Parts: sequence; structure tokens; C-alpha cells
Amino acid sequence: MINNPYKLLVVDIDGTMVGKGGAISAEDKDALAKACCSGIQVSLSTGRVAQACVEIISHLSLDGYHIFSDGAVVSNTGTSEEIYVQPLSQTVVREAIEFAHLNDMELDLYSTTHYFAERETWSAIAHREFFGIEPVIVDFSKLWGRERIIKIGLVAVSAEEKDKARNFYLRFNSSCHFSWARTPAYSGVDFINIVASGVSKGKAVEVLASHLGISISEVIAIGDGINDIPLLSTAGLAVAMGNAPDEVKAVADHVTLDITRSGLAAAINKFLL
Repeated sequence: MINNPYKLLVVDIDGTMVGKGGAISAEDKDALAKACCSGIQVSLSTGRVAQACVEIISHLSLDGYHIFSDGAVVSNTGTSEEIYVQPLSQTVVREAIEFAHLNDMELDLYSTTHYFAERETWSAIAHREFFGIEPVIVDFSKLWGRERIIKIGLVAVSAEEKDKARNFYLRFNSSCHFSWARTPAYSGVDFINIVASGVSKGKAVEVLASHLGISISEVIAIGDGINDIPLLSTAGLAVAMGNAPDEVKAVADHVTLDITRSGLAAAINKFLL
């Protein structure tokens, strides 16, 4: 085992390890495996919900805890153990549903175990085909009182949908935390994650490190999106992907290669192996 100051590697998924084709490069997979073998804990940190990460976790043979829903959940998918969960309030969920119905908007609602939609939509198809999760079709007006909703999702494909998403943001930004995410597989599509106020990947990694008995200075984080800024700003060593926007690179200690050149593997090889 190579001696290095880092014990926990926290990695974003979309745009960091999963590219346009939806696959993880052989170089990235090999580097992650070597990091695990060297004794480093590897945890994912993503805007995705847990059920959209199970296949990746299995593919990479990752055990332990991961950060889901932009930091609203820290859990172990293998054991279903939750060490941190911050759901949306029932009031916010009810008001969001009412607003969406009045403004002809489609919402996605997520508990820790299910993805809910009111009808078959572009988003439902994308979630099924790309993220591998099947929607539960249900009337939202009867849902908010009986399910613990962790995240609300908005998917904006058209200019009209992006305008509606901005109006939704203006209505709820004081009571929720919003983050805009992209995946290379759907260029130009906004995946907007809406979670409880105060939630972030940065806070979640603090919870995770504390639970593992690891100092935050012993954490290396790698990401590419705006929602990774709190994570990168918190970790002991912050690495931005080469394909990250400038505001993400600005908070990083190091900028690696872009995803098409296995920048994740390059960073792991440089700092951990």
C-alpha cells in the first residue's frame, strides 16, 4: 500500500465517470479498483437517487456509504443503512405539486426507494432507458401525505420548460435548495434537483467523513458540475474535471483531463497510486 494522506475518495458520477455513451472507461474502472485495493474508501457523490446508482455500485464493486440526491441522503445501498437523510417537508411537497398542476408542469418525485411520476413523460422514458429506474405512476395529490419525499426533479428540455423551471425556482428558492445538473448523454437538457434547504454535497461529505472517523483533510473529491462546488470547497483536496465549467475549476486545487480522456483515472493515478 502506497502511503498517502488521503483515506476517502469521493467521486461524482455524470460528467466525471459516466460520459456521453453512459459507460465508465476501462481506465477509470481500473484506477478506482486500484484505489480500493490500496485501502482507500471510495464513495460516490451524485445528484442521482440511490436506485439510479445500484448498477454502477455493483459494476465497480463498491461497498460502504455513498451520497445521493445532491447530499440529501448518505446511505449504504447494500444494507439499506441510512446515516443521514434530510427529506423535504410535506408542506413544501404539497405546495410544489399544486404549483405544478396550476402551471402545467411535470414533476418527478423521489423517496429513498421509489421514483414517482404522474404520467409517461420524456423524463420517465429517460429515467427508464438511461438511469435504469422504472417510474411508479401515481396521482401526486394523494402522494405527498404518505411518502417521505427526498427530492423533487424538474427536467427542462424545451425553452418553454426552462421558462417554467425558472418560475418554479422563483417560487420555491427560499424554502428549497436548487441545483442544475447535466449529463453528457443528454446535451442541453437541464436536470434540476430540488432538495431541502441547507442540503449540499459539502454538508453530506462532512457527515460521511465524521461517520467513518476520517478528517476532512483526508478526503479527496473529484467532480465536474455546479452542484459539486460545495463538495470541492469542503474536501481536503479538490479536483475538477477538464470538462467542468470555469466556476467549478475556480474552487479546485487541481484540474485533471476531461472525461473523454479518463480524467478521473489521471487524478487517481496522480494523487493516490
